[in-house]
Amino acid sequence: MSGISRRDLLGWGAVAAVAPVVAGCTAGTPDGPAAKPSTRAKPRRIGDGSAAVVAEQPNQPPPPEQLEPGEKPPQFVVFSWDGAGEVGNGLFPRFRELARNHGARMTFFLSGIYCLPEDRRHAYRPPNNPRGASDIGYLSDEHVKETLRNIRAAWLEGHEIGTHFNGHFCSGRGSVAHWEPEDWEWEIEQAVSFVTEWRTHTGFTDVEPLPFDYREELVGGRTPCLLNQENLLPVARKLGWRYDASNPGGEQIWPRKRHGIWDLPLQQIPFPGHSFEVLSMDYNILANQSKNALHGRTDHYPHWRQQATDSFIAGFERAYETNRAPYFIGNHFEDWNGGIYMDAVEEALKHIADERHKDVRLVSFRQFVDWLDVQDPKVMKHLRTLEVGEKWSPAGR
Repeated sequence: MSGISRRDLLGWGAVAAVAPVVAGCTAGTPDGPAAKPSTRAKPRRIGDGSAAVVAEQPNQPPPPEQLEPGEKPPQFVVFSWDGAGEVGNGLFPRFRELARNHGARMTFFLSGIYCLPEDRRHAYRPPNNPRGASDIGYLSDEHVKETLRNIRAAWLEGHEIGTHFNGHFCSGRGSVAHWEPEDWEWEIEQAVSFVTEWRTHTGFTDVEPLPFDYREELVGGRTPCLLNQENLLPVARKLGWRYDASNPGGEQIWPRKRHGIWDLPLQQIPFPGHSFEVLSMDYNILANQSKNALHGRTDHYPHWRQQATDSFIAGFERAYETNRAPYFIGNHFEDWNGGIYMDAVEEALKHIADERHKDVRLVSFRQFVDWLDVQDPKVMKHLRTLEVGEKWSPAGR
């Protein structure tokens, strides 16, 4: 089953409609060459054997350093993926390989029910919805296996595993837009349980355990359809999360904290050929090209592909050449409009990673907040004074 249903996308349409204001390589095997743990790591099996924890995550960047006063900041870029299920289209391994080839780290926002087989769907009790309900459906057993294998390999390659929660309810009375903090807390608890107890739910014996404890690993997420961040944030703070990526109205400026949590929104970026900007997410570009149709007119695909590529690149160039604000791009493993957005993301990443661009760091959200948390508050305060497109200069000059 496709990672996201048409009903979900109509929910995004509301965001995208306002968003006339902005935000591959050959496929590798699920357990690619960089997917082995450090030889120093000694796995420790926990719980039902769904995880065998290593001491530290391998393939991490060097410890972050504090900027000196007047020092120009690096250009951080975060590619993130909502859902992060492998549904037989090879997109998860494709972008893991692309990341390996360009020294990139990414964030995969895993939907918890992608670790839950459909015949066990009644184990999910979503807030304000019938037991077992889900607007994104459930994966086949084989796709659950492939998702688990790719999540395992991705973490060992240095990527972050966040959460996209579970049932992706974007409309109607059960929409996450109406959830209270206690609903979010229950939804998160279930998402974590599906990831940490997948062996109990699936009975799979031919899939290796995950190499991390998700209760410790999970430090941030993105809500379905970018809805109701306000009621999530108090729960995120209570759980010790460090960031949230659910804000749909961000600009290309340096971030602030809300409720003690780093607010890392999708951003408004240039949309070539238009007078308005678009949110930095594949679906929002689609919504402005094919008007929410997932498979529009094929004769438009070449133009739309180039337009999406140029938009992603324009967002990067504006930040890189001016205020050096971190750049956040959101995506889905989908074949919308013939897969043109996957091609656009790949071309944009290759452009960003080009050796002509100095001081670019392709990192996960977690790695980015590691850097934020060691910076001098005075330096950060100056960076936050820089508006969209305002040239960086040392404080006081």
